[in-house]
Amino acid sequence: MTVTTQAALTAAARRNKGTDHQASLIVQGADATGIVAAVASVLSKHGANIVSLDQYSDDPQGGAFFQRTVFGLDGLQAALPALRADFDEELVKRYGLTYTLRDLSVPKRVAVFASKSDHCLLDLLWRHRQGQLPVSIPMVISNHPDVAEEVRSFGIPFFHVPSAGPDKSAAEAEHLRLLKDNVDFVVLARYMQILSGDFIEQAGVPIINIHHSFLPAFIGAGPYAKAKERGVKLVGATAHYVTEDLDEGPIIEQDVVRVSHADTAADLTRRGADVERAVLSRAVLWHAEDRVVRNGNHTIVFA
Repeated sequence: MTVTTQAALTAAARRNKGTDHQASLIVQGADATGIVAAVASVLSKHGANIVSLDQYSDDPQGGAFFQRTVFGLDGLQAALPALRADFDEELVKRYGLTYTLRDLSVPKRVAVFASKSDHCLLDLLWRHRQGQLPVSIPMVISNHPDVAEEVRSFGIPFFHVPSAGPDKSAAEAEHLRLLKDNVDFVVLARYMQILSGDFIEQAGVPIINIHHSFLPAFIGAGPYAKAKERGVKLVGATAHYVTEDLDEGPIIEQDVVRVSHADTAADLTRRGADVERAVLSRAVLWHAEDRVVRNGNHTIVFA
């Protein structure tokens, strides 16, 4: 992990300690004059204090507008209905925008899917225990029992759901039963199964995946051995949202590390795992803090 990444995660832990009376407001839609002022006016009317505000327009002349605002307000829970009513009036009716408003003291619930490889899974569980990820983890689901005891050592329920052969319908039905009304998003921590379009639709929550990324790409088993054979100079990882198009969903975060001819396939595997852990943890953190806004097949990340 780089110093910058560790500093970012430590800063996130400090931020999360002071969210008892804070909310996030995500606004998106067609750009227009007066949107920022409208948001500030509503918050001022309710006595809220803006803690941070980030915005982006892809074209000031009729482009798409995105804004993330974090604000503090005593008695936030009681004030949320009135805030929503005013934002409906100002943002939806007046400007035709969409928005989400969320109490940051209520952590998002995430289910983690894993297989035999445990480096991403255990990294997320450790960061969660250290207070670096503002989420709750109600369950870990795996198609193998190998990581069961390690997961349970973190005090998190583990569910073994076998998934073998071409017909995954029974496994996916059990996954949906476990997830129903229990999670806000799902993380595939090196879960080595392809999700069906029906499952993605029925799950009804964002799904984040992590995978190695090379140029050229090496698919199938033993990607790092194949990379060694081709003499790659960079290994990396990509975290993205899952869609029906395999590994083509909106990208949240990427990173690479330089390697050399002296690195063995085992070296590449180890260094690749380091990058995967860092990239996935950042993607989960940013999603949990409402820093990622999806726009078609790409994202705006207020990191």
